[in-house]
Amino acid sequence: MKKKTIPAKKLHAYIRAAIQVVFFICFPSAFTTAFSAIKSIFTQIGSQAPIVWSSFLTVCLALCAFTIVFGRFFCGYACAFGSLGDAVRSLYVFICKKCKKKPITWKPKKLPLHFLKYGVLLVVGCLCFTGVYSDLKGWNPWDVFSMLRAGNIHLGGYWLGILLFAGILVGMALCERFFCRFLCPMGAVFSLLPMLPMFSVRRKQEQCAKGCSACTRCCPADLTLPEAGSWSVNGECFQCQKCVDICPKKNAHSGIGKLRGNEIWFTILRAVVLGVVLVLAGI
Repeated sequence: MKKKTIPAKKLHAYIRAAIQVVFFICFPSAFTTAFSAIKSIFTQIGSQAPIVWSSFLTVCLALCAFTIVFGRFFCGYACAFGSLGDAVRSLYVFICKKCKKKPITWKPKKLPLHFLKYGVLLVVGCLCFTGVYSDLKGWNPWDVFSMLRAGNIHLGGYWLGILLFAGILVGMALCERFFCRFLCPMGAVFSLLPMLPMFSVRRKQEQCAKGCSACTRCCPADLTLPEAGSWSVNGECFQCQKCVDICPKKNAHSGIGKLRGNEIWFTILRAVVLGVVLVLAGI
């Protein structure tokens, strides 16, 4: 009697979910800590004070260095807000299936909404630069999420933040990686970094099935895979590797050397490296 084996697509999904749960439990503040460094830099420049080294800056620079080497793996696997988005979308799709209704999927392909996150970064930077940010209270959806994550339900002074957070949750349900693609200011920082191409997913176009666009259709960021051997890296890629799992000809790969073509082990390796980086950075 043959033993049942888990398909690679499902196995990768299980591993990704497990990694997200581990980072959500162990490093829930990594995103807010890194972005606190960005805000402090703008604040110190605006007040004409010298930039002081802090634990926030250590975490931010560690994540930036990791992203330059491995791409936006942190966004795809370790960011608490990104993991929340995946969970909300999965729950919404699950409920729709149970109710025998087709889930609504919003894909704004023709609208360059990914530029919105740069606007969010610019607005927050200007508020910090002018010293206004610290005077604003109760509007930040990240604060609402952090308080709920810590079990604090006393959110009386955060009505605007609650409304914004609720709107983000709706967006997460209807559009995969809604916050990461359109609103995340830290994602804007990561996408501007000069990432190395060795570990990003590539394909050989001549080996693709004629007329196939499975990798693009399943991509949360609506991206097209670059050609194998090219140096182009798209900063909008979350390194989720769904394109690797869905390719009917197993033509999409990431990694180098013996790790290339064995993306499951490569994913685990990157998760371990990221965990070590965050521990050494003081998270």
